[in-house]
Amino acid sequence: MVEGPRTLKSVFQAAEKKRIAVEGTYEANSPTYREDLAESLKLHQECIQIISKISMFSPNEGLEDIATSDLPYLLVNYRIAELLQKISTQSPQERKAALSATRDAYERFLHLLDTYSILSPSESKLFTTYNEDPSAFSTISTADPAARRNAKISNFKMEKELKNKLEYMRNSPRYLEDGGDEEAVRELYLTNIAFCTHLAFQGLEGINREMEILAQAPTSSMPQATSDQDDERHRIGAASDSYSERLDTPLGSLTSSTGPLLTREGKPLRPFTLTANRQELAKGVFRPGHNLPTMSIDEYLEEERRQGNIIEGGGEASGRQPEPDEDNMEKADAETMKAREWDEFTEANPKGSGNTLNRG
Repeated sequence: MVEGPRTLKSVFQAAEKKRIAVEGTYEANSPTYREDLAESLKLHQECIQIISKISMFSPNEGLEDIATSDLPYLLVNYRIAELLQKISTQSPQERKAALSATRDAYERFLHLLDTYSILSPSESKLFTTYNEDPSAFSTISTADPAARRNAKISNFKMEKELKNKLEYMRNSPRYLEDGGDEEAVRELYLTNIAFCTHLAFQGLEGINREMEILAQAPTSSMPQATSDQDDERHRIGAASDSYSERLDTPLGSLTSSTGPLLTREGKPLRPFTLTANRQELAKGVFRPGHNLPTMSIDEYLEEERRQGNIIEGGGEASGRQPEPDEDNMEKADAETMKAREWDEFTEANPKGSGNTLNRG
C-alpha cells in the first residue's frame, strides 16, 4: 500500500518528538543519539519543504493574519539551527561548515520574524546591527567592562524571566494547547518565539566567538585515513617495517585501547599491565579513585619519633626532677661536689657585689 503525502502537522510532531529525545540524551556518542539527531534534522527539513510548497508564510501578511495553530511553524528554522550545533565533527573545517549552516538557519528564522514585525524594537535594532557586519556581531556593543557586565546581567535576567513565564504558562490549564483559551495559547506561542529569538541572538554571538578560535587552529596537511582499520594497518606496518630516528612514540599510539598488543616480532604497540591473576584485577575494580593510607596515625608518629623528627620536652614535664638513684654512689658524690662548689661561690660573691658602679 502506497502511503500518501504526510501533513505538515504530523511531520512537525514527529520532528519535535525526535528533537526532545535528542535533548534528553546525555551520551552524544551513542548510535541512538546520532540516529535521532539525523532523523530530527531530516523531518524539520521536510517541514521547511512543506511550508514552502503550501506558501504558508507571505511577506504581504502581518502577524494577525497568522492562525494561532500555525505560529509554532515559525520556529522550524530555529530548531534546525539548534540541531546543527549538536552535530559531532572531526576537524576544524567540518566544524566551520556546521557553524555556517547554523548561521544560515538563524538568519532565516530572524528574517521571517522581521518580515512579520514580531521582533521587538531592541531586537529589530540588534538584527539591523547584525546585517551590517555579521562576522563582528555582538549583543553588547560597548567596550567598557562595567557596561558589558551590566548588559550581561540584563540579558541573563531577561532570559530567566522568559523561562519562568513559559514554565508558568505550560503548567496552567488556561494555556493548554488542546482545549485551552485561544488567546492564551497564542500568548504562549508568542512568548516561546520571544524566548527563542533571545537565544538566537546569543547563538549568533557564540558562533562568531567560536569562529575566531577556529581561525587560529592549524590546518592539517596530512590526508585523513579512510577508515580506522586502514589507519591501524598503516600504524602497525610503519612500526614493524620502516626505520625511524624518532625516539618517542606518537601519543595516538600510546593512548589507543584497541588493536593488538604486540607485533609479529614481539614489539609492543601500546602500554599494558602484567597481573598475577584475575583476582588482582577484580580487587582493583571497585577500589577508590584516591590513594589509600598505608599506615595508621600512631604508626606514622612512631616512625617520625624514631627518625628524630619530633621534639619532646617542655611544659610540665620539663619541671619534673628525676628521682635520684641511691645505689649510684659516683653520681651522688658528683651532685654533692657540685652543690658544695656552688655554696662556696655564693659565699665568696654575695648578691650585688659585682655591681659597684654608680654607688653613692
